[in-house]
Amino acid sequence: MLKNLKVLDLGMNRLTGPIPPEIGNLTSVMKINLQSNGLSGSVPPELGNLRNLVELLLDRNRLQGTVPGGNNSSSVSNMQEIYASHGNATGFCRASQLRNADFSYNFFVGRIPQCLNYIPRTSFQGNCFQDKESKQRPSMQCGASPVASPAKSHPPAYPKHRQAENGHKHHEASKPAWLLALEIVTGTVAGLLLLIAAFTAAKKCNAQSSDIIPWKKKENRNEYKDHQIIYMDPEMLKDVVRFSRQELEVACEDFSNIIGSSPDSLVYKGTMKGGPEIAVISLCVKQEYWTGYLELYFQREVADLARLNHENTGKLLGYCRETNPFSRMLVFEYASNGTLYEHLHYGEGCQLSWSRRMKIILGIARGLRYLHTELEPPFTISELSSKAVYLTEDFFPKLVDFESWKTVLARSEKNSGSISNGDTLCGFQDSLSERHLDVQGNLFAFGVLLLEIISGRPPYCKDRGCLVDWAKEYVDMPEIMSYLVDPELRHFRYDDLKVVCEVVSLCIQSDSAKRPSMKELCPMLESRIDISVSADLKECPLAWAELALSS
Repeated sequence: MLKNLKVLDLGMNRLTGPIPPEIGNLTSVMKINLQSNGLSGSVPPELGNLRNLVELLLDRNRLQGTVPGGNNSSSVSNMQEIYASHGNATGFCRASQLRNADFSYNFFVGRIPQCLNYIPRTSFQGNCFQDKESKQRPSMQCGASPVASPAKSHPPAYPKHRQAENGHKHHEASKPAWLLALEIVTGTVAGLLLLIAAFTAAKKCNAQSSDIIPWKKKENRNEYKDHQIIYMDPEMLKDVVRFSRQELEVACEDFSNIIGSSPDSLVYKGTMKGGPEIAVISLCVKQEYWTGYLELYFQREVADLARLNHENTGKLLGYCRETNPFSRMLVFEYASNGTLYEHLHYGEGCQLSWSRRMKIILGIARGLRYLHTELEPPFTISELSSKAVYLTEDFFPKLVDFESWKTVLARSEKNSGSISNGDTLCGFQDSLSERHLDVQGNLFAFGVLLLEIISGRPPYCKDRGCLVDWAKEYVDMPEIMSYLVDPELRHFRYDDLKVVCEVVSLCIQSDSAKRPSMKELCPMLESRIDISVSADLKECPLAWAELALSS
């Protein structure tokens, strides 16, 4: 029975001990989720035997040692040769179908296997790797021995120190009485001045308005500032619903119903009492690392998401901000049919007929047109992909920016100073506007997403490489354009395919200045893609059955 297992999901189960190497015998398994447990020891290289493994989640454990994966042949010089010399590969370099893996927040050491370079560096952060491209643990957490103290390194220094100390005491004892009296008076005056200064500062702080929030930094990055004072705008979140942690805890069944995770956040599903189903994103940052900048970024992000109001964008219902226990959460309306990525690459292909895919494409295009051209300032999706497209029961697409946390944390790393006056605040607002400048990046990602929808292939595959590189030879050639279509589809409309390929060609241009805006691209799709029932029935008699299923 276990040999036919497709998904092994044991995440968040408080498992301990090493990973059993026998898991490597589950040859049919496609996904393994062991994240957020207490697993220890090294990763068994037998996991590399799982030739059908697509996704592996080992983050947030206590795993040690190296990540198994390499090539025994010293003559291999590049990635293509590594995959070609499959017989020499070891560990995860043998897992040819592995597309997504997460090893973050463990205690792995050594170097990241070269064959896993296609995986984002964020999937390796929080370890002890010799890797400068991703954020690793401090050396103290990785078992580095502290620097020897002078007492241990130089034994003779101790008696000299005692001798000097005794000499110092003797010198103090021989001080004249007038000098001691002067020191006492000077110390008393200095203490009184310090006390007056502290009292004045406290009184001035209490007199400030409630929109000033002090944040004490326990980890001082600048080495000369112990506090940050951030001026908050009390009007920023006045129209956004604020939920209590207790409300969300009840709705999400004690936060046990986890439907998604990343190194920076957890996503819970819940149901409000007498209200809609919700998706709650909780930020995974401890209070001692929460700075004034992060707080201001969080509130600015909530206000930014709250202004979105379109049928093809996820609706923000509110937020949660509490101190005890420390909580920073976003509450979205839940789209119950999962992500487009899951349907394209893990679901049954027959569920996504050609007509249904065209409707999804039009919905995404309309959502992006709204975000890019109908909002001021414009809004862009941090990581636009099929994972950012959530589907309702009737396969209606909604764009949700769940990855905005990564952007928030990345920006806060660049801004660790304090904000205490109008000029600095203006500079801070300028840095916030960086989010609204990546419209061209969204356009390129939209072209890749269209290719993914019509072909059924992921944006990157270890065996086939980048989807864009593969598709370029077909996009502009009508006679072979049909080779782009997902082979699982029983029929498609050539006219629809042609306009989709035209839009893709415009979006993936290397010169970003030549890419048209969504205000131009969306009408191209709307005017030339026929999603009427009659178009389906004309195209293929099988559409009768698909129509019956979709209704």
